[in-house]
Amino acid sequence: MPEHKQPGPPKDLSGYLSAMARVMFQTGISWRVVDAKWPGISEAFHGFEPRRVARLTTKDIDRLMQDTRVIRNRKKLEAITSNAGHMLELDAQHRGFNRYLDSLGDFDATKRDLHKQFAFMGEAGTWYFLWMVGRKVPEHENM
Repeated sequence: MPEHKQPGPPKDLSGYLSAMARVMFQTGISWRVVDAKWPGISEAFHGFEPRRVARLTTKDIDRLMQDTRVIRNRKKLEAITSNAGHMLELDAQHRGFNRYLDSLGDFDATKRDLHKQFAFMGEAGTWYFLWMVGRKVPEHENM
């Protein structure tokens, strides 16, 4: 992955879901492939508007599995839909997804909870997601 300046917190919930989906797709795939397909992926997932994504059906996933704009990994496509629902719940419970993240405490506690709450959020992916949404993360060597 190229060196980039750390982004700040997303402006809305779709920004958090987009960051999470990007991390999920980049797991096991070259970031260059994900970058090249990202505009099509974003369009196919309705700009990662969580309410729309959470309502995707099995039939919608079947359609996405035929869509050359996306990375056609059924488990990841289904997980994005499921994660959108969890994100909406946490956003409502905490009156903001950023407040949910704030409530978790330090990096290790946040990492554990994200891994528990969301599919395809392993150790490295969680670190990258938190970095992408402007959260404080330890150096890679200290993970």
